[in-house]
Amino acid sequence: MKGSCLCGAVRWDTEAQLRPPVACHCTQCRKQSGHYWAATAVPDETLTVAGEVRWYQASPAARRGFCPTCGSFLFWQEIGRGRTSIGCGSVDGPTHLPPERHIFAAFKGDYYAIPEGEAREEGWD
Repeated sequence: MKGSCLCGAVRWDTEAQLRPPVACHCTQCRKQSGHYWAATAVPDETLTVAGEVRWYQASPAARRGFCPTCGSFLFWQEIGRGRTSIGCGSVDGPTHLPPERHIFAAFKGDYYAIPEGEAREEGWD
């Protein structure tokens, strides 16, 4: 699987099996992405990134990677976990991945609904 930012300055690829997408509705993800953020994840050692990624540490627990040219929000890393979450919107072509669950549902925006029947957590386990 491979992907890129909007302008193509940052490209990534992985041979790893992608985790089913998790949709995060926390305030930070909504502020950075403009909506909720759907992401898959892979072990760090399986991810190859070409191009400059700028990192913003939004909390002591995690940092967010984006393209410094176009601003695309591409990655999220929990400090010390060894996995990188990758924005599903950055995948080149179809993902063929059904959503797994919604996290931080208690913080979702009031302008949309989480589809009935999809797994949800009010916070994050």
